[in-house]
Amino acid sequence: MLGKEGDAGMDLGRLGVWVPTDRLDTTGLRALLHLVEQKGYGTVWYPEARGYESMALAGFLLANSTKLVIGSSIANIYARDAFTARRALATLNALHGGRFALGLGVSHIPMVEGLRGHQYEKPVPAMRAYLDGMRKAGEGAPEGPVLLAALGPKMLALAAAQSDGAVPYNVTPEHTRQAAQILGPDKILAVEQKVCVETDKARARALGRQELARYMTLPNYVNNWLRLGFTEDELKDGGNDRFIDAMVLSGDAETVKQGLRAHFTAGATHVCIQPVTEEGDARHRDAMLAALADT
Repeated sequence: MLGKEGDAGMDLGRLGVWVPTDRLDTTGLRALLHLVEQKGYGTVWYPEARGYESMALAGFLLANSTKLVIGSSIANIYARDAFTARRALATLNALHGGRFALGLGVSHIPMVEGLRGHQYEKPVPAMRAYLDGMRKAGEGAPEGPVLLAALGPKMLALAAAQSDGAVPYNVTPEHTRQAAQILGPDKILAVEQKVCVETDKARARALGRQELARYMTLPNYVNNWLRLGFTEDELKDGGNDRFIDAMVLSGDAETVKQGLRAHFTAGATHVCIQPVTEEGDARHRDAMLAALADT
């Protein structure tokens, strides 16, 4: 079982930062890494979308930091075969002091079929087969943690059985509670949470809707929000206020911290915050990271 070969004991720290890396050039990435490390966050998480390739980017982020764990959230399983993923995990940890966590996900139909030209398979069987391939690709000493982008109960059960944990995205503390129960006490549960330290609620919600728009048409997220009790009406037209407030914690810093702590109370082992700002507003982003670092 891959989970037994991995390293669920890697210290991600209490808090991490989720970074939309495709929006940043090398100067911006280095500046953000420096700030995140300076403020005491444990991990930087990054996606794989239309820009930077995941493993090459991980090498850059590791080379330009000293203590941070760098985690893919997520590397698309359709972007490289299982053998390559296993060797990338081993290579990055061997060359960078064991600071890389491999988060894997099935991504979404537009990113798989429309962008890459692959056939999108049923998510759980596809991930199970991929993990089987990774297991066959390596033997011996642990090479680093493998985590799954798991939202539904079946993918969470697979994460519990065959990986070191889960990296849920666009979720609520109720989902965190359910995920923690399925994963059990010995797994990593690293939860992403969007935040906006902004006391003007209308402005915060407008920023939230702008940030969430790209996710509102993706069935994997929509189905999970419906499972969590949001209604189809609440998800229409960019999402109603209740939905937006759940997805993007807003208010003053202490109010946002309370929302982050709710994930820990629900069973998260690590929470990675994603600041939501106007496009390119590094000053607001950095102020949020400074204000929330002691959550």
